[in-house]
Amino acid sequence: MTALRQLGGTQQRLLRQLLMASEGATVESLCEQLRISHNAVRQHLSALIARDVVERAQSRPSGGRPVACYRLTEAGRALFPRNYGTIATALLSQLQDRFGETGVEQMLRELGRSLGSQEVAPAADTPAEEVVQALAQKLDALGYEAVAARHGGEYQVEAFNCVFHAMAQQHPQVCKFDLAYMEAATGRRVHHMECIVRGGHVCRFRLGALLPDEAKRKR
Repeated sequence: MTALRQLGGTQQRLLRQLLMASEGATVESLCEQLRISHNAVRQHLSALIARDVVERAQSRPSGGRPVACYRLTEAGRALFPRNYGTIATALLSQLQDRFGETGVEQMLRELGRSLGSQEVAPAADTPAEEVVQALAQKLDALGYEAVAARHGGEYQVEAFNCVFHAMAQQHPQVCKFDLAYMEAATGRRVHHMECIVRGGHVCRFRLGALLPDEAKRKR
C-alpha cells in the first residue's frame, strides 16, 4: 500500500485537488470540489500541514482581505506514485544485453563507490557500534527503513525495505551497488548476511575489517 492510500479517502481527494492546483487552492474552492464544509476542510488541512505534506502558499488578493491558499510540499508530491522501477529495470536489461552481466555488475559497484565516497567515513578508531549506528542512519534516510540490531556479541545493520526490490528480483547484481556504497561510506568491508530477495526477513549487513587504501581505490 502506498503512503497516499494510508490516508483517509477525503484527504486523498484533497491532496489530488492540490496536485492539480499549481498556484494553490483556497478553502472555498476545496469546499466546492470536495463538497464538504469549511470546518471539515480546515480540519483536514491542519492534519496534513502537521504531516508536512501541505503548506500555506502566497495569499490570493480578493478585493478585500487576502484569501489564504494552500499547496503541496515536496513531501506531499512524493506521496503520489512514481514508477521509476519499471524504467530502471528496463534500463538494466538493456545494459546487460550490451555489456553483459559482469559489465553491469562493475558499473553498479562503481556507482555505489562514487555515491558512498561522498559520505564522510568514520575515523579508523571509531567504535564499531558507532559505525554501525551511523550507517543505519544513512540507509534509513535513503528509505531502507534501517536500524542497528545486536546479533550475538556485535551490532549489525538490518534493513526492512529493499528499495531496489523489483529490480533486484530480475537483476541480483543490484545488491553490489548497496555493498559498494556501504563500504565506501564506512571504509569497512561489508558482508551481506541475509537478503530479502533471496528469501530473508530483512537485508542484514555485517561490518568487517577496515579496507586498505588500495582496496578502497580498486574495489
